[in-house]
Amino acid sequence: MSSTRTLVSPAALARPRGRAVYWTVFTSVVLLFALAFLFPVYWMVTGAMKSPDEVAQTPPTLVPKQWQLSGYTDAWDLMQLPTHLWNTVVQAAGAWLFQLVLCTAAAYALSRLRPVFGKVILGGILATLMVPAQALVVPKYLTVADLGLLNDPLAIWLPAVANAFNLYLLKRFFDQIPPDVLEAAEIDGAGKLRILWSIVLPMSRPVLGVVSIFALVAVWQDFLWPLMVFSDTDRMPISVALVQLSQNIQLTVLIAAMVIASIPMVAMFLIFQRHIIAGISAGSTKG
Repeated sequence: MSSTRTLVSPAALARPRGRAVYWTVFTSVVLLFALAFLFPVYWMVTGAMKSPDEVAQTPPTLVPKQWQLSGYTDAWDLMQLPTHLWNTVVQAAGAWLFQLVLCTAAAYALSRLRPVFGKVILGGILATLMVPAQALVVPKYLTVADLGLLNDPLAIWLPAVANAFNLYLLKRFFDQIPPDVLEAAEIDGAGKLRILWSIVLPMSRPVLGVVSIFALVAVWQDFLWPLMVFSDTDRMPISVALVQLSQNIQLTVLIAAMVIASIPMVAMFLIFQRHIIAGISAGSTKG
């Protein structure tokens, strides 16, 4: 029976001194990493609570001299954050729904229906991952302009459907579903759509959660494409509006607006972080 190799031997951990050194080093490393990740967040949140002169002074202050919440209230009103946050929610929700439905259907077809030239089609889809996203901006813009979809959420929803990575992630997961389960459903008289709805989708909750998170985050943080297709300020998402409306805005107000804009994605990550790990690892091994 092979033993697991570790950086510290069990004999060293059995001694009080070795155990003390191990936990000291471990705790120090964890605290350093936590500080490296949390300090920028703290700096941004507290920066919005400083006065404009204090946030620009050198050397900077770690703690605001006077805690002020006016930066957040001014950002909420002056930069019309409710409107732009709602625009972002609509665009992200539509892209998520389109992508989840169509990518799931395509992945199921390639995995279980096995169409003619299915491997060739999958190879062509995966080949698009090697094309830089910037190279597709002009063709996408010309297509959207010809269809008259500028300043329309469909300009965000439709291009988001063609996501080769999420499609491949779903297909890999569907490939791992035991065929005995699907064959038993077929014997009971279930059709392909019934199997997809009643068996495949309930078993695919982890990977569907991961695809949902990827789809929402991609739209929420995208800047270049919404900047090109939305010229109407009232229809811009939050990522574009923060830049377009930042003229003649105090730095503390702009920082507060960025903090507010980042809250939904941070909250979603904290809530669904278990699903990210479970979904990615679910289709990586066979068994």
